[in-house]
Amino acid sequence: MLSQEKRDIIKATVPVLEIHGTAITTRFYQLLFDSHPELLHIFNKMNQRKGDQQTALANAVYAAAVHIDHLEDILPAVKQISYKHRALGILPEHYPIVGENLLKAIKQVLGDAATDEIIDAWAAAYGVIADAFISVEHEMYREAETQKGGWSGFRPFVVQKKVPESDVISSFYLVPQDGKEIADFLPGQYLTFKVDIPGETYTQRRHYSLSDAPGKGHYRISVKREDGRGDIPAGLVSSYFHNHLNEGDVLYVSAPSGDFVMKKPADKPVVFLSGGVGMTPLVSMVKTLLQEQPGHSVTYVHAAIHGGFHALQEDLNTLAETNPSLNYHVVYEKPTEQDKAHKHFSKEGFIDLDWLKQVVSADSDFYFCGPTPFMKAMYRALKGWGVPDDQIHYEFFGPQGSLTD
Repeated sequence: MLSQEKRDIIKATVPVLEIHGTAITTRFYQLLFDSHPELLHIFNKMNQRKGDQQTALANAVYAAAVHIDHLEDILPAVKQISYKHRALGILPEHYPIVGENLLKAIKQVLGDAATDEIIDAWAAAYGVIADAFISVEHEMYREAETQKGGWSGFRPFVVQKKVPESDVISSFYLVPQDGKEIADFLPGQYLTFKVDIPGETYTQRRHYSLSDAPGKGHYRISVKREDGRGDIPAGLVSSYFHNHLNEGDVLYVSAPSGDFVMKKPADKPVVFLSGGVGMTPLVSMVKTLLQEQPGHSVTYVHAAIHGGFHALQEDLNTLAETNPSLNYHVVYEKPTEQDKAHKHFSKEGFIDLDWLKQVVSADSDFYFCGPTPFMKAMYRALKGWGVPDDQIHYEFFGPQGSLTD
């Protein structure tokens, strides 16, 4: 337990973290990789380059400082991060390394302002927070390994089928190389892949959402090819999947993970709002919901640039045709004349609040996923409509961000 004196010191650093948090975490990652380059096998270098990982860590450190008197308040965030840690293979022995370099970064960025008292207080606080992560992750590792069809580490899977879904998205159907059972999953969860790409020094690890309902005897992921733009290079792993991965190839996969899952049973109308490849976890959800609660009121709205970018159309068209309780709407930013003939085409442009009010009720559970600008727009619309927080559910692809800045 932290003493009251140390908690008071931590709370006093909150304004400093608000100003210098990202500078501290940026320096932290520099120190971490300089001293332990082997950890580059675990971390996503693109998230580092874009600054997303540094911002996410700064937000987490800031939240820990704000809630230092009641760390149980950040337990949901701990669990969310821990799911990714378990999927990536973060182990207890990694935490002392992280703590050492985080304290060094605080000292280097703050200089003389980081007194011995402040460093000691943060060392003690980090120990408490690390113990919480280690405890939660220990149980997650146990569950992943001991569940029916479960496993530890990364298990080899064979690409049984590769299916183009749109101009930029392809689906990959995966079966275990050993032919044994596979673990079940909750709709909305993801798989994590360990990929060695020829010519690359470090192993790449990536999360991809499961895009089909569970219980099929295989896993399906649907991957968008991330093309380069400006100073952002093309997605290394997504390009490899699209351009070089073929049927019969082997991928190494950790057991399903993630906390972006549906409430069960659904007791309100459910609305799914997806933008681009953000549809992948939501398609898994809507398929499962309609299987488990046939007749339940469901609305699915998908937004894309145009029909060429609209994946998994066959899945959603079939669901709409066979489930009268599903209202399916397509919104294209720049529709072609052919797109406007789509049976479920409803709007040109973007999803906005005035239009949402015409097609769904505010007394619904809303699930949304997509590019960050899309998610911010959906969040602002729902909050502007007065939808309570406990009816708003969303998932970031990549490090946790903010929808309110």
